Amino acid sequence: MADLLADSDFEMYRKLIYDESGIHFSATNRSILESRLRERLRDKKLTSLREYFNLITSDREELKLLLDSVTTNLTRFFRNQAHFDAVQHFVISELLKVHTVDRKLRFWSAGCSTGEEPYTIAMLLKELLPIGWTFEIIASDISLKSLMVGKEGFYADGRIVGIPENYLAKYFERRPNGYQIKDEIKKTIRFDYHNLKNDSGARNLDVVFCRNVLIYFDEVAQKAAVERFWDAMAQKSFLFIGHSESLFGMNTRFEFVKTDWACFYKKWS
Repeated sequence: MADLLADSDFEMYRKLIYDESGIHFSATNRSILESRLRERLRDKKLTSLREYFNLITSDREELKLLLDSVTTNLTRFFRNQAHFDAVQHFVISELLKVHTVDRKLRFWSAGCSTGEEPYTIAMLLKELLPIGWTFEIIASDISLKSLMVGKEGFYADGRIVGIPENYLAKYFERRPNGYQIKDEIKKTIRFDYHNLKNDSGARNLDVVFCRNVLIYFDEVAQKAAVERFWDAMAQKSFLFIGHSESLFGMNTRFEFVKTDWACFYKKWS
């Protein structure tokens, strides 16, 4: 492979990745794509970018591996604590008024990476929901490797930073070199491969977390993803996106919510 991606190769791969996932590669992050392609070519023992392109256009599993490799899986437990404070002090009380009959809440952690976010939500709900209430969480990502880590629920010592001591003692079991999340939390979460380019098929969700994912999309793909969130959400529900992301300037039906703890969006139709 040449030292740098030829312009024609860059455009060819960039278009395919965008069409398949909505992830947008600009000239500024071109080197990231080149690095990931080098890794895949070494793994497949190929020398030609065109040869690899023919492979991924005929082999969906290899295409998934490429998409997996170009995603950034940066996450941690209780990341952006303000959002979880808003869930605790505002969102849950609002939803308790809505679900007086079924007494069940449904969350979606979209772009869940290695599972820290959905497990954080699950622990919080375990602590805060009244007796007799239940919940379920869908956790999805485009990275199969990350999903496998989430399903396993084991986190090395360095990965449990930020978990309150009482949560760690209550919901984890100590293992050599790390901690294993307990089954009572694991069973509340369904990990599932999902590409945000497509409809998830989920409906009547009460809360959607999709944080620090939309920044990888261009405006068209962002708008399409947000519309799919709307379709998946219940008539009274809430959407959390990353603190550096915003729906301002985007023609959506979501309403902006500013609380003492954090800002987010609601569907209140």
